[in-house]
Amino acid sequence: MSHIPQIKIPATYMRGGTSKGVFFRLQDLPASAQVPGAARDALLLRVIGSPDPYGKQIDGMGGATSSTSKTVILSKSSRPDHDCDYLFGQVSIDTAFVDWSGNCGNLSAAVGSFAISSGLVDAARIPRDGVAIVRIWQANIAKTIIAHVPITNGAVQETGDFELDGVTFPAAEVQLEFMDPAAEEEGAGGAMFPTGNLVDTLEVPGVGTLTVTMINAGIPTIFVNADAIGYTGTELQDAINGDAKALAMFETIRAYGAVRMGLIKHIDEAAKRQHTPKVAFVAKPAAYVSSSGKQVAVADMDVLVRALSMGKLHHAMMGTAAVAIGTAAAIPGTLVNLAAGGGARTAVRFGHPSGTLRVGAEANQVDGEWVVTKAIMSRSARVLMEGWVRVPGDALQ
Repeated sequence: MSHIPQIKIPATYMRGGTSKGVFFRLQDLPASAQVPGAARDALLLRVIGSPDPYGKQIDGMGGATSSTSKTVILSKSSRPDHDCDYLFGQVSIDTAFVDWSGNCGNLSAAVGSFAISSGLVDAARIPRDGVAIVRIWQANIAKTIIAHVPITNGAVQETGDFELDGVTFPAAEVQLEFMDPAAEEEGAGGAMFPTGNLVDTLEVPGVGTLTVTMINAGIPTIFVNADAIGYTGTELQDAINGDAKALAMFETIRAYGAVRMGLIKHIDEAAKRQHTPKVAFVAKPAAYVSSSGKQVAVADMDVLVRALSMGKLHHAMMGTAAVAIGTAAAIPGTLVNLAAGGGARTAVRFGHPSGTLRVGAEANQVDGEWVVTKAIMSRSARVLMEGWVRVPGDALQ
């Protein structure tokens, strides 16, 4: 009996922010996977260990959560004034599907260091000591991200004393600038507010009429007030992720919001667009105990936010959703802004299940339309393992 041997592909397993993923250089992938299509998707699914009806991804690199079922492909950029092109693939855990519809803001923190270590950034642009400015083209959403990567003795510095709620150990700080973050989503006309309104009413069968803010910034996001759906905004994962009825409600909100935002034409299409849009609920500040047992006080935050990713409440906050939060908070009249106390602001600190996070945004009105030039936040990143990932030779079929 003949057996198909495994193939090995150069890869790096990295943490970026509160996520983990498998990073590849485009040139290292098998030829058939160097272009978008079924072969690439099949390969990444097998690398991560999906689809897995057990929901554990035991036979792959995935960690059985939306935060750890991720892949990144990098290549040297052909675009002027950019160092690398960054493509993100969110791998479904239980279905044979890779969602390419959005970015991962957390893994964005690891892109700069991976690009430097992989030779994708010109050596002349890397100081011996200091901060390297890596200009990233985010290919999923056609946006620029600027990463400020610390360098020591000519190499990426990964260790440091920067602490990030949701990550156990401190590391070196990486500052990210998401330039012109309003997402140019198909069907939404590139508008930050696809309906033209800061606040809308959304009819959701079986749920009711909800007041929502729907925004395309960082990632398309639907914000709803926590009390409108029976929550306080202080919930942790267990309060929602074990509640099938609650998860179904959030998915229904997400599907009808996606239609209203012009991202899909019919709610049935939402199943094939799991990564976007996100759904988040907001509330005025209140004290709570984080998932690590740390007390989070009212004074530690401006607003409470909880967000769902790939059908489950996120253990901290997606980086792209943080951009949406910062952007919405900077624009008077949105639900996020109102929950944060209203008025103009250039930064917001929000409470999430693991603690707090600060994100800044520069917003102003141009010809009556709101424009955000950039959103800024700090994350950290480090290499967990590097070498080769192995998959059965028929994985691309």
